[in-house]
Amino acid sequence: MARAIKGWLTLIVLAAIAPAAADPRRVPVALVRFGGSAARRQYRGFSRVRDPGAVMRGCTGLPRWLATVCVVACLSHSGSLHATEHKTVLILHSVGREFRPWNEYAKQIRTELDRQSPWPLDVGEHSLESARSGDSNPEPPFVRYLNALYAERVPDLIIAIGAPAAAFLRRHREHLFPKAPALLTAIDQRRLQYSGISQNDVLVVVKHDFRFLFESFLRISPDTKIVAVVNGNSPNELFWRNEIQQDLRPLEGRIDIRWYDNLSFQDMLKQTAHLPSHSAIFWHTMLVDAAGVAYEGDRALKNLYATANAPIFTHDDSFFGQEIVGGPMLSARMLSKQAGTAAVRMLDGEKPDSITIQPVGFAKPIYDWRELRRWGIGESGLPSDSEVYFREPTAWQKYRTQILVVCAVLLLQSVLISSLLFERRRRFNAELVSRQRSAELAHMNRFSMAGELTATIAHEINQPLGAMLANVETAEMMIKSPVPDLHEIGEILADIRRDDQRASDVIVRLRSLLKKAPFEPRQIDLNDVVRETVRFLSALSIAREVEMISLIAPTPLPVNGDFIQLQQVILNLIVNAMDAMSGMPSAERKVRVLTARDGDSADIFISDAGPGIPADKLKEVFEPFFTTKPHGMGMGLSIARTIVDAHGGRIVAENLAGRGATFRISLPLVELSN
Repeated sequence: MARAIKGWLTLIVLAAIAPAAADPRRVPVALVRFGGSAARRQYRGFSRVRDPGAVMRGCTGLPRWLATVCVVACLSHSGSLHATEHKTVLILHSVGREFRPWNEYAKQIRTELDRQSPWPLDVGEHSLESARSGDSNPEPPFVRYLNALYAERVPDLIIAIGAPAAAFLRRHREHLFPKAPALLTAIDQRRLQYSGISQNDVLVVVKHDFRFLFESFLRISPDTKIVAVVNGNSPNELFWRNEIQQDLRPLEGRIDIRWYDNLSFQDMLKQTAHLPSHSAIFWHTMLVDAAGVAYEGDRALKNLYATANAPIFTHDDSFFGQEIVGGPMLSARMLSKQAGTAAVRMLDGEKPDSITIQPVGFAKPIYDWRELRRWGIGESGLPSDSEVYFREPTAWQKYRTQILVVCAVLLLQSVLISSLLFERRRRFNAELVSRQRSAELAHMNRFSMAGELTATIAHEINQPLGAMLANVETAEMMIKSPVPDLHEIGEILADIRRDDQRASDVIVRLRSLLKKAPFEPRQIDLNDVVRETVRFLSALSIAREVEMISLIAPTPLPVNGDFIQLQQVILNLIVNAMDAMSGMPSAERKVRVLTARDGDSADIFISDAGPGIPADKLKEVFEPFFTTKPHGMGMGLSIARTIVDAHGGRIVAENLAGRGATFRISLPLVELSN
């Protein structure tokens, strides 16, 4: 009853989808299986009808909702069929499971099966170890073993990897699951005549072109004169020696080809370790050497690579990745992908004779950058379509992010440094201009001060000039006397010379004061500056009836500074002190000038007995245009502070207890030089 219901449900779905199907043979296989024999008969009937839509037009009245429910039910059941149904696959290995290159093909094929198969797979792998020697005596027991192992469940597919496995399957096909489809892969098309191909077999074969392979290597290494061929001594390997020799006959006059298959592998290592220069090694396979020793995995190739003194190339990329220079090679991935696709199609029930796979040839050339570099093979000679693997990344490729960050930081730092240098130069230029303006202003201030000191200067000059005149008149009178007193005349001449020097000093001091010169700091004694300034203003103090008291430190006070500018500051402060006491009785007019050492600084104190500075104006006295004089410009103290700041010092003003004010100048001391 259930089987009949499934059949009718499938017929309903077929009736619903057939009018819209361009080809009824594309109906899902699982859906037909679900319907059983009734559905299969109906499906075969559709396949024979040229216009299947016409057959189903009688079902067009079927409600769409019923057809939809049936489709969902059938698809759900077909999905469960795929989920529960499993397939059995028998893989036959040539020689052994771990012999290259066939072991790599097997791994890749299993990967493709797992990726493409919708069914769970029960894969059994077995090795034809008798192929190492060519002895067929162990084969019948091996056939019986396989039949016994798969007695309850015949394999859904047999995969023979390599020519020895394919030949074994051909010899025993009648007794080894004759109805099971077989996939013969990793076999060269030249071996087909030995494999006994039947309609139940699918071929995924390869095509070797050894002449092209050797010529490709000679193009990238044109100096090669000798090629040593490393090949084993098993029946399969001896077959390929003959095939390779036949392919390479056109190259016999160009290169010397040496064969070592009649030697043990250890003797081969000795031969390849001492090859002449301009030699190369072609690696074919090493399944069994002449001594009968089998070599599984990559042990033989690694030993050859460790001792060989020439580059190694090969025909299959299963060996590529460490020891091989590279070139055009068979691609295990490409072959396995096609084999896996064919295997899934066969497991899905597709007839083997309808599956045709074109022979797989060499893939585009690939090369190992490390081996090219080791053997001095230039990349300029490589084919244009080749790819180079394992290239060591450059510093830029390894650390591109770090390099970009460092460059960005350096660029930012350079911009910042450039801007700082520009700002520093701009500030330096501004300071230079400011210093020039300050010097000009100070020069103008000295001129103004010189105007105020005109009377004093005139008095200072007139005194020695008057004394000189009197001495000259006296000397004339003494010379006219009958007996001139030469000793007295000598003293008069000495006085004249002294007065002349005095007048000259006054003029020199005045010229120094009025001279326009750039700021030139040098080591000076601050005591000398104060003494010179006090001496210069002594006449002014007498004229203004001001008592000037100077207390000079007994030890030198060496500072770095400009003599004229510091003298101007002291002169300005002393004149201001005299001006502050102009309205006081002459007996009370006193100016004190004091120098002293205070730690690492030299101090000058200039005090007066005037009314002092208003408390609320103490912070403003050094500001430009601030003055307490009726006709003052307010620039003197501002210039004084600018000069002191330029010398790295400081100037402060404060009122004394009682009355009067004092100005303190502090300048950094320097080590006294010789």
